[in-house]
Amino acid sequence: MAAAMELRCWGGDWGLPSVHTDSLVVLAYAQFSGAKLSVSPVDWTWKTLTASIPELVCGDSVVQEPTQILNFLRKQRFNADYELTARQGADTMAYIALLEEKLRPALLHTFWVDAENYSNLTRPWFASRSPFPLNFFIPSRLANIALARILVTKGEGLLHRISEVEGKIYSDAKECLNLLSYRLGTADYFFDNSPTSLDAFVFGFLAPLHKADLASSPLQSHLRQLDNLTHFCDNILAAYFSADEPHG
Repeated sequence: MAAAMELRCWGGDWGLPSVHTDSLVVLAYAQFSGAKLSVSPVDWTWKTLTASIPELVCGDSVVQEPTQILNFLRKQRFNADYELTARQGADTMAYIALLEEKLRPALLHTFWVDAENYSNLTRPWFASRSPFPLNFFIPSRLANIALARILVTKGEGLLHRISEVEGKIYSDAKECLNLLSYRLGTADYFFDNSPTSLDAFVFGFLAPLHKADLASSPLQSHLRQLDNLTHFCDNILAAYFSADEPHG
């Protein structure tokens, strides 16, 4: 009998099973591949500080990072990509790299660096989901990690001010959204009629931006002009995360 698989992740809100991009990627892929996960939100626990989120625990194995978790699930024969051609597999890797390079920095900036969004949405949400006294510490810690990751991704030293790369961050992200919209076209998913790991990654990156009640976000406004991408997110939520369906 296969060992039970537990996924530790940030909890849900805003109509999403998790507000956390990397957690959403894994949750979506598990749904697409039929993997049964026991979902354990880290909210209100000390794992908000000690765990690397998302984190998959299966027997003696502890796996972190979405790409590594998806690889682990494939080895357990939960493979949403088994029908992809070699060319489609290569395209998948290229688009995931594009998301990481072009879109993630702007998402991190939108939620963690933009002062209005951080004060009104991100900091209160993560503080309210962290136990005392971590609620005073966790949001600022995550914000510092986000800022460092943006500068590293953009090839800038940590001594650079974020304002020096902000314009480039958002122009790159809008270009990435346009490319995704063009690639998806009128289809439900990026490859044929079944969702794959690329759909899981795109959903994980786009759904929080689509659903969050952001006070200030030109990137959210741009996404909402791309109807096929917002419909893509809504369709996955309806098909795989409806209110009466367990997540995993």
